[in-house]
Amino acid sequence: MESANVQLREPPRGVTFEDVWASMRETDRMLKEMGAETDRRMAETDRQLKENAQQMKETDRRMAETDRRMAETDRRIKETQRIVGSLGNRFGDIAEQFLLPALPEKFKDFGFSFGEVYRNVKWKNESRGLSMELDALLGNGGQAMVVEVKARLDKADVDDQAERMENVRRYADLRGDARQFYCAVATMSADERVIAYALSKGFFLIMPSGEDVKVTKPASEPRFW
Repeated sequence: MESANVQLREPPRGVTFEDVWASMRETDRMLKEMGAETDRRMAETDRQLKENAQQMKETDRRMAETDRRMAETDRRIKETQRIVGSLGNRFGDIAEQFLLPALPEKFKDFGFSFGEVYRNVKWKNESRGLSMELDALLGNGGQAMVVEVKARLDKADVDDQAERMENVRRYADLRGDARQFYCAVATMSADERVIAYALSKGFFLIMPSGEDVKVTKPASEPRFW
């Protein structure tokens, strides 16, 4: 059998075994560092994925909690509306039974002499598209006081009543009623700014005061329509 003729390649001139060995060790070190860095980055990615998953779970939990709180808020709002509506009805009943009969005497302090008190007045003129309900109407020969009752008065109520008074004037003109129509709003409670706003609109304000009720005159001259 013939033996193979193997020729060994000599390393480049000037390169020693120590140089080659050092290069291999440096390469091995770099590979280990790259492997460690890759492992570190994979571990960091895994940590971030787990953290994101946890955050998503927390977000889902918070959204569920938000939904629960919104449902509870909605329930409380409806309950408050029911209570306010009930209070409004009760206040309306109280006003009808006790407050309104005493108003003619209260308004004497402001120069009015009302001998008539009407409750739940309904006016309607279909041909002119006018339809309204007045909680109370105090009257005499040349003047009348429209009384609007609210459990709690807000700015929108004042604006609505001012518009309603324009319709009162139109309806009265259609009937040849030349009386001056004033307006008073009776309420259990109202914000100070709303009170000032109502008085600035020329309305009288009727509110509880101790065991009695107090009628407050408008900021300037009472407005009539």
